[in-house]
Amino acid sequence: MKNYHEPVLLNESVDALITNPNGVYVDCTFGGGGHSKKILKALEKNGKLWGVDQDEDAQQNIIPDERFSFIPSNFRHIKNQLLFHQIHQVDGVLADLGVSSHQFDTAERGFSTRYSSQLDMRMNQNQKNTAKVVINEYTEEKLAEILMNYGEIRSAKKWAREIVSYRSKNLIGTTDDLKNALKSLIPAHKANKLWAQLFQALRIEVNDELKALEEFLLSTASIIKPGGRLVVISYHSLEDRLVKNFIKKGMFDGEPERDLYGRWYAPFYPLNSKVIIPNEVEIAGNPRARSAKLRIGIKNEPKEEEK
Repeated sequence: MKNYHEPVLLNESVDALITNPNGVYVDCTFGGGGHSKKILKALEKNGKLWGVDQDEDAQQNIIPDERFSFIPSNFRHIKNQLLFHQIHQVDGVLADLGVSSHQFDTAERGFSTRYSSQLDMRMNQNQKNTAKVVINEYTEEKLAEILMNYGEIRSAKKWAREIVSYRSKNLIGTTDDLKNALKSLIPAHKANKLWAQLFQALRIEVNDELKALEEFLLSTASIIKPGGRLVVISYHSLEDRLVKNFIKKGMFDGEPERDLYGRWYAPFYPLNSKVIIPNEVEIAGNPRARSAKLRIGIKNEPKEEEK
């Protein structure tokens, strides 16, 4: 499908991913196939690429290449999906997190603040939970928690109270309904930023994004070969923090257990000391790249007791 999605940090991510041109790789967020096409160009005839995506629309972009296979699944299940196909370890895994341009630009999906549409926001159209369910059925306390934790909205309690008050008289079924419910609390000069924070919070809740990311990252520790690469592009601080901590410490929060010499074991170690971000040329050509951050982990040798 043309114009499905403009891949971000394309050269940087694929160059970091490929260590063996005849190896086995996984693009865990296949989407429009932009990263996958670049990976296939870097692979030789015995190389293999698995594309993974839970969005049915992504299947329209399946690449007709005998080295490519597609798995319709959430990337949180990647370990079991690969085992089903008799794949126990791979040379590298790439994940480009967030929402594709296609999902943002398809009004009826409800991801964008630009359109009047149903409150949906599902990555997987077969799941039951939607943004409409969250807004109309969650308790005031749960709504406040989501807005604070996932949208980093300072007035989360006040917003939740206003939503519950509004929905007691009117069903909040569309993005316009939601904006009407909160219009008295959102100053015009901050509207774009605050709406984006709200929609991010709802999207994360609807798709269980942070828990899915944690499960995905943990699974990569066993499916990537020693010396292989974990390459992840994130778009907001909640995602990036999880990726950064996992690659550096092997955990998502807290501090790892150290030995007598102050050392600790983590399944990966960072390839770069600093995060990689798009340059000004890429951002000018693709404004949605401006918040992207690329982190790369190299798989450690297993612990002695695991060998």
